[in-house]
Amino acid sequence: MKRFFVLGSGVFGPRSWCLVRSLFLVLACSAIVQATAFSQEQGIDIFRPEAGKFPPLEKAHSYRGELVFVDHANRRGSIRVQGAGMFFRNDPHPFAMLPYGIVRYHGAPADLRDIPLGTVLHVQAFLPPEPPISAVPVLPIDSKKLDGNHNRGAGIAPAENHVLLLEDEPSYCQRVGKIWRLQEVDIKNNSGMIVARCAPPEGGVGKAEEEKLTFDAATRVWRGRELLGIEDLIAEGLWPAEGKKSLDDQSVLLGVTWKPSPDGIFTRFHISDIWLDDAAMQRAAHHQTETHKAFIRSRWMPAWIDTVEYGKFGRATVTATLFGGMDDSLYADFKKDTSAMMNAVENTLKHTHGAYGPAHMASRGTILEVINSEGEAPPGSSGIQIRFETDLIIEGLRPGRIVRVCPGNWPQVQVPREEYLNDAHSLEERFPTPAIFPKY
Repeated sequence: MKRFFVLGSGVFGPRSWCLVRSLFLVLACSAIVQATAFSQEQGIDIFRPEAGKFPPLEKAHSYRGELVFVDHANRRGSIRVQGAGMFFRNDPHPFAMLPYGIVRYHGAPADLRDIPLGTVLHVQAFLPPEPPISAVPVLPIDSKKLDGNHNRGAGIAPAENHVLLLEDEPSYCQRVGKIWRLQEVDIKNNSGMIVARCAPPEGGVGKAEEEKLTFDAATRVWRGRELLGIEDLIAEGLWPAEGKKSLDDQSVLLGVTWKPSPDGIFTRFHISDIWLDDAAMQRAAHHQTETHKAFIRSRWMPAWIDTVEYGKFGRATVTATLFGGMDDSLYADFKKDTSAMMNAVENTLKHTHGAYGPAHMASRGTILEVINSEGEAPPGSSGIQIRFETDLIIEGLRPGRIVRVCPGNWPQVQVPREEYLNDAHSLEERFPTPAIFPKY
């Protein structure tokens, strides 16, 4: 069995592209059929997202690991997945964000570019929806059961590498209703070890396993509006200058990373941040939220097209579902009878029409209606649909396709070169080769 699919390269015209896209769809169906047959033979229960449907979070495969590489322009990267063996030996495992995939950092919406390398992340992921056009290698369905050998253990290379939800430690704890309880500190020269448990705020502490985490002089301590260091905790008498001290189950939220650890311990995580109170965590979330709001306003809101009602002479009414995970204030900018622009994007959310900014070739029009669905929206969806009327619909605005939408009151800026495709039909440009670099 081939371990991954490799796309060819080259530039195709519009007619050729239709044939190529059809071939991709045939290959995708064939690959899914083969994978399903294999899974039935092996007794493996699989779930693969379907086009036009947000997959349920409970069907996702969960794992945890260290962020070691980010290709933010293509919304993909690599994670060193935690397994039962020697963590440092685990190969970086590639992942790609689903078009509607959500990133959370410091308890707030984020982009991959916001997360520092080394951060330990919680992952909720699925099999590739369309294997032949996956932005990362497509692995055998049973790969998460395979032992990585060399003392690495199983589970470090799951085939579920298309991510619905990617979140750092405080974001994860807030979502599932857990906190860290600090048991004991052992310190020397402003560095050392903390014994802690991650458990629900009330009860269940005895069931949570103790974990030893390292810290050092670079660990940040947040209290209200203050940024402290380990030396400040020592100066205030809260921690000893040297030796051990009980911390009496102190409730905190932790930022967790990984650093090489002494003493022959292969899987011991490191504390990058300690939030001592809710006010400190809320400030961190507020700062990250503002960062992300500015980012989305400059790149536009992602969505997918549900239906298109075609009129005469290029007119059309488009119904689209806005993707989830954003701050409420961004959705509030989508209002009935206001102007908007809609532009086609690739599955990585790169703009595909217009080399002079996303507005260059975008369809302009009016938001006729904003529809809020009843009940809780599934992860990935905002639960908000817009009906958008335009007098010049572009090729990329078709049912099932991904778009970005800009309300009329958002700023018009130029996106950097790596975040748009000059030729929407070029496979070579989708993931540039080293030829993108200038010749000196």
